[in-house]
Amino acid sequence: MNYENYDPSFPDQPVVDLYLPVWANLPAFRSKPAFIWVEDDSTEGSILTYAQLNDSAQSVSSQLPPQLQRGDTVVILCPPGLELVEIIFGCQRAGLSIIPMIPPDPSFAKGNHHHLVRVLSQTKAKAAIADQYYIARVREYISSAPSNNRNRSRNVAEMLQNLRWISTHDIKGKRADLNKDSFVYKGCKQDELYLIQYTSGSTGIPKPVLVTAGSAAHNARAARKCYDLHPNSVIVSWLPQYHDCGLMFLLLTIVSGATCVLTSPTAFVKSPRIWLEMITSYKATCTPVPSFTLPLVVKRGGINDRGSWRPISLGSMRKLIIINEPIYKKSVEEFVDLFKPLGLNPSSISPSYGLAENCTFVSTAWRSYDDSPIHNIPSHNKLLPSARLSSQHEGDDEDIEIVVVNEDTHEPVADGIEGEIWVSSPSNASGYLGHPFLTREVFQARLGNITGRCYLRTGDRGIVKGEERFLFVTGRCADVIKLENSHHQEKHVHPHYIETTAYNSCPEYLRGGCLAAFTISRTIVLVGEMQRVEKDTRVLRIICEKIKKSVLKEENVDVGLLILVKSGDVPKTTSGKIQRWAAKDKLIGGQMSIVMEMRFDYSESLLLSPWQITPSSKFAGDGGRLLSSL
Repeated sequence: MNYENYDPSFPDQPVVDLYLPVWANLPAFRSKPAFIWVEDDSTEGSILTYAQLNDSAQSVSSQLPPQLQRGDTVVILCPPGLELVEIIFGCQRAGLSIIPMIPPDPSFAKGNHHHLVRVLSQTKAKAAIADQYYIARVREYISSAPSNNRNRSRNVAEMLQNLRWISTHDIKGKRADLNKDSFVYKGCKQDELYLIQYTSGSTGIPKPVLVTAGSAAHNARAARKCYDLHPNSVIVSWLPQYHDCGLMFLLLTIVSGATCVLTSPTAFVKSPRIWLEMITSYKATCTPVPSFTLPLVVKRGGINDRGSWRPISLGSMRKLIIINEPIYKKSVEEFVDLFKPLGLNPSSISPSYGLAENCTFVSTAWRSYDDSPIHNIPSHNKLLPSARLSSQHEGDDEDIEIVVVNEDTHEPVADGIEGEIWVSSPSNASGYLGHPFLTREVFQARLGNITGRCYLRTGDRGIVKGEERFLFVTGRCADVIKLENSHHQEKHVHPHYIETTAYNSCPEYLRGGCLAAFTISRTIVLVGEMQRVEKDTRVLRIICEKIKKSVLKEENVDVGLLILVKSGDVPKTTSGKIQRWAAKDKLIGGQMSIVMEMRFDYSESLLLSPWQITPSSKFAGDGGRLLSSL
């Protein structure tokens, strides 16, 4: 395998953790910050140097209970911060497979523990690592749970009781002996399971993805090369550190010898401006953000409120990485136009693509030699590209191949035709835990069912256009809305177009990124969250009618039923993706707080028949009115 490297004196390593002692033992890197943690009330941060992280990783690995065997699975239930980083690297050095996850409230009374129950039942984890106060609360819950075995809380308590609980205080207290001359690495090997990371759940129940240490290292190296990261790079990230891009950038930092400045997603949501201030204070050169970040910061970044704010300067930024499709060109241009006077270089914009089944990173449209402003980058149906396939066979990229395939025939489609995106790469994960049939279908696909290299079926749809073969990620296969007119002509619509147009028609009333479009019995249903409570029925009716007309005019799609709900009702993943399948289930189950519902007459130009769903007794309260007129 070909590895890109900055210095032949320090060859690339087969697993990420092996980079750590290399950097830590270099005099210039021992005191170099690897990670800096910034609290939400200040841009001053706590520092974890390369030497400290290496010492801590060795300490954690050496002080884990002897009952834990190599290859055992542990759940990491630490809050975001530097301690979480130390535990992640310590577990890799101990040869354990990890499942980092957001710690649910230890009272387990708010319904936020369902994912933990799913993880424990599917992965058969042997232990959980958390701070001593969290463990004490968990033990209180276990002791107070009812003894009735048929009680749900008792079942949860038994799962928790069967875990070996390990306090971070007990495994971080002792300094390990790190004689570099006698150091023998006993951590995860290339082909050993390193991480179980769950899919986002945007199109279905989250599934456990098996990632080896070698795949994770390859993914970090591929991203390092594409983003041109190196020891002088400074990364700023507020992404969740538990999975996908947030976790990958922890690994990417170490592989690159860079410095990463971290804060929590909560801090960003509370004050989006903290992201800009961190870039300014630390002269960041790289930052990854979901696509919804840009319009949110334009709206709530406090740029026009000079007051006592410290000045913003984005002149140091070289790669502003945008993840989470769809990536709309208009929202990016608005962000660039606003921040260009504050030093933002338009050529730093880096639309990118990734998914959990490929560790995280797949591709980016950014090139280090390209200074084209964002306005000159081609677009397709309002979207920016996430890859340039013309260069995928150049140099060290030859082991990564991206093709767009007909979902039915499994044959590559011609450029200009939309199909499913397939990826073949050493970064491909090993499969889904406990799903052998689905693993074969998704991770072992072959073009035309002929022998040859295996591909990962991403479940994403895309199209390749232009001389440079730009790849545009257009949406999810599972979310596509299929319409048919009276002439039996089929039309495929990606729901994000409907949702975006609907929001843009009434941005003063609706919450951006909080709308879900889907079908029920051939009827297009649109659910949207209101920014605030609006009791005037006349205003609500005008909002619905305006949405209906805008979607029909711009997307030529006839919305059959429009539902306005209270803030927080539309389900989302932890990374902010809309869960349309969950919104549909929640609506049918009568679990939404409906503010307004409006059914429209049907346009025969697109729809074959009206909604034929039968009213159900499950619709209660606000939901009970939903089908009363159908």
